[in-house]
Amino acid sequence: MSQQNAVIIGAGIAGIATAIRLAVKGYAVEVFEANNYPGGKLAEIELKGYRFDAGPSLLTMPQYIDELFILAGKNPTDYFKYQKLDVVCKYFYNDGTTLSAYADTKKFAEEIATQTGEPAASVVNYLANSKDIYSITNHVFLERSLHRLKTYMRWDTIRSIFRFPQIDPFRTMHRANSKSFKDKRVVQFFNRYATYNGSNPYRAPATLNVIPHLEHHFGAYFPEGGMYSITRSLVKLAEELGVTFRYNSKVDEIVIEGTRTKGIKTKDALIEVGLVVSNMDIWFTYKQLLAKYPKLHPQKTLSQERSSSALIFYWGVKKSFQQLHLHNIFFSADYKAEFDHIWQQQDIYHDPTVYINISSKYKQDDAPADCENWFVMINVPANNGQDWDKLIAAARKNIQYKLSEILGEDITPLIACETILDPTSIETKTSSYMGSIYGTSSNNQFAAFLRHANKSSKVEGLYFCGGSVHPGGGIPLCLLSAKITSDLI
Repeated sequence: MSQQNAVIIGAGIAGIATAIRLAVKGYAVEVFEANNYPGGKLAEIELKGYRFDAGPSLLTMPQYIDELFILAGKNPTDYFKYQKLDVVCKYFYNDGTTLSAYADTKKFAEEIATQTGEPAASVVNYLANSKDIYSITNHVFLERSLHRLKTYMRWDTIRSIFRFPQIDPFRTMHRANSKSFKDKRVVQFFNRYATYNGSNPYRAPATLNVIPHLEHHFGAYFPEGGMYSITRSLVKLAEELGVTFRYNSKVDEIVIEGTRTKGIKTKDALIEVGLVVSNMDIWFTYKQLLAKYPKLHPQKTLSQERSSSALIFYWGVKKSFQQLHLHNIFFSADYKAEFDHIWQQQDIYHDPTVYINISSKYKQDDAPADCENWFVMINVPANNGQDWDKLIAAARKNIQYKLSEILGEDITPLIACETILDPTSIETKTSSYMGSIYGTSSNNQFAAFLRHANKSSKVEGLYFCGGSVHPGGGIPLCLLSAKITSDLI
């Protein structure tokens, strides 16, 4: 029997993981990538002696990465190592409050009690509820296709359906968090988890309160070599399994014949293949690669509200700040106003919540001696044609003022170099429609069911993976999308 061929469009993390899984199954896999590097959003930047992880900066659920090596019969630690963080993130409030989010639940609850007066028991109970939501939703929403009848015939699915009210889908995150805590700072702390999938806590369902469990039960980690080492290690594994990566190879079209996939077209050739997996944003998959087949386009899915985007300043900073950790959050004084600006006014609030990742805290050669590499990010609206030059200039000024006030030192003269990633460049570099990081938003209770399926219902041999399809964006969910997709093949 001859070996079956498969083509994957896009070398994002889900595309690489799908390639590995198919290679293990015996497929001859080629990955076509428009850029000259793999990783998609999980890329890196080098600038004047500083190295930055360009995209995702927080590692959770590393077992999904390890699983790929184990599946291939390899020892994960031969390729990829990581260490667990004792402090997941440090939080700074405008009133001078600081919080260290310890990985240990008891220690974390005591920290909140000490710094805010909120009873430690409230935090412990909240995290127990977060765990319950996870136990109900994990096997149904995250690990299987929601678009197959078979999923709903399983006993664990039926059991989860009976427990549906417990996942709290009919309240917003903010409403649920306001009932759980009296202190506004603690409410704001837990509201922030909506941003993990580009959503709005004042609209997103309280089901998303599952996310804290992922950090405080499974933990947060730092990979040796930085986040980009995830991409490097998985590409190495894929190549050892015989996967071929074709960089600078933009795919122009997925070719359909009748109701079957016939292959793909690049500027150079027609590659005939009966199995195609698109890791490209679902919007661009249809609007560009399947433009000739408008009857295939799922109009309702493609017209859904997109997730928020990001504005990232990569700053080489000529000083080491001892009060900062690997992950740091500087909260807005008015969280509701910030999200109203992002979602309703489609612009950037003058006092945004600022996230700073400093990988040189753990990987010292990411910055020169006594310096730090600051990945400075704020949440911003998706690209709707705003004047980004104007918005970026104002945001830079406001961020520098805010950080200088809280840190007690003018940071502006300390910035040795800068490069920027904004919604327009995110769209250009990663083919993410409107620069939205997570595909569609999760701002309603049916969002999990409205994401595009991992398998085409109209074309045989056509599949989809990545952050814009089920189960969603972020490294763990992208890796799970690869698992679901390869299981469907």
